[in-house]
Amino acid sequence: MSLRALNYLELESHLDRSGIGTAADQQRAALERTDVDVVTSPWRGGSLPRAGLSAAAGRGAFADYDVAHCNLIGPGSVAVARHANAEGIPLVLHTHVTREDFAESFRGSSAVGPALGRYLRWFYSQADLVLCPSEYTKSVLESYPVDAPIRPMTNGVDVDALAGHEDLRAEYRERFDLDGMVVFAVGNVFERKGLTTFCEVASDTDYDFAWFGPYDTGPHASKTVKRWVSNPPANVTFTGWIDDIRGAFGAGDVYLFPTKNENQGIAVLEAMACGKAVVLRDIPVFEEFYTHGHDCLKCETRAEFSRALDLLARDPDLRRRLGENARETAAEHSLDRVGERLVAAYEALLDGRVPE
Repeated sequence: MSLRALNYLELESHLDRSGIGTAADQQRAALERTDVDVVTSPWRGGSLPRAGLSAAAGRGAFADYDVAHCNLIGPGSVAVARHANAEGIPLVLHTHVTREDFAESFRGSSAVGPALGRYLRWFYSQADLVLCPSEYTKSVLESYPVDAPIRPMTNGVDVDALAGHEDLRAEYRERFDLDGMVVFAVGNVFERKGLTTFCEVASDTDYDFAWFGPYDTGPHASKTVKRWVSNPPANVTFTGWIDDIRGAFGAGDVYLFPTKNENQGIAVLEAMACGKAVVLRDIPVFEEFYTHGHDCLKCETRAEFSRALDLLARDPDLRRRLGENARETAAEHSLDRVGERLVAAYEALLDGRVPE
């Protein structure tokens, strides 16, 4: 009989195109390549109301699964964790949220950091295994400290989902009036992801810049996001939501990601899988995965970012070489490898062992 694993992402419908949503999608795609039977709802009947009716009828509220794997930190995940611990079901909690990377995301997010850190220490410490995307994130969790085994595991990259991005190049460049060497970013627009640096570097250069991804201008949006998206430099386009993320990777030429804090950065791997030259902020997490001058360029200051873009504009051979090496780096994060590691972790837990 095959192993039956819960892969749960509460608020899933609200996290489409987010890094957490993409990570969960990729875990499921990776597990589809294995013999694991994946269920995505912990509730008997597939929804909380139906689970309530089932519980009232004496059949229990939770579905049947051998391993519980949660990707978020809210009340639904807490309920799953408590049920798993009560029933002796191995519990895997996946770290996509830390106190550090929550800062500068939404209005007031930095202020809640201390309380969030205490909550995360308690929440993650319930696990039989905590998975996280990087050694850097492991060190962050150990500093809280989280009292559970912690193992780094790449989020991976779904290369197949990006196939055909080149065919969308002309359409998306025309749609957003982009020309020449296009400098771009992909994902939700947050200051933590380097929004101010992105816009300041754009104002220092003449290249077309595009940030492909949704942004919030409502009450939860930060003042910085509101300021930049309402009054961007003349050469910066904020596209908002786009229907096909492949269009972003087709339209762009140089992926600029001056982020201040990441647990890994899935969009970087996606850009690399598409063979794009990548320019990153030199932060600790990227030391694990990428090498300056080989598969990316790393910068620290506004001036360095501008010089890196000028260099890539002058030297298309360098841009091509970085892109080719980046594609090879992305191949090391294939979903086949992710699936194999997830299965090995689940089987170890079921055998009463902590995965290597």
